[in-house]
Amino acid sequence: MARHDPFRAAVETMDPTAMIAVLHEDATFHSPAVFAPIEGRPSVAMYLAAIATVFEDFTYTGTFTGEDGRELLEFRARVGDREVQGVDLLTFDDATGLVTDLTVLLRPMRGLEATVAAMGRALAEAASG
Repeated sequence: MARHDPFRAAVETMDPTAMIAVLHEDATFHSPAVFAPIEGRPSVAMYLAAIATVFEDFTYTGTFTGEDGRELLEFRARVGDREVQGVDLLTFDDATGLVTDLTVLLRPMRGLEATVAAMGRALAEAASG
């Protein structure tokens, strides 16, 4: 079993509870949509829950493991009428196996722009509701 399997399953099912369960309490999220890193399990979980409402037809298309133990999951999704392609770069806590660092990269620019706009709406709805 690869270390990314629990994270991958949580994201593929877009299950916010499962997403929280795979995050280390001090997890950091580097998003292409915001300048500063998002820090701490509750904040990272909030962004992942928003992503679950933004990405449609999400599927992982490849996996890679680096010599340093970091794992990269390649994906495709749709945001409205825009196709996006991206990667999740994961770093894990060796003792717990939980995700300590998640970096997301997206392309093309129009897909990134659609994602940023949709994430803004999803986060605003989450904050007000």
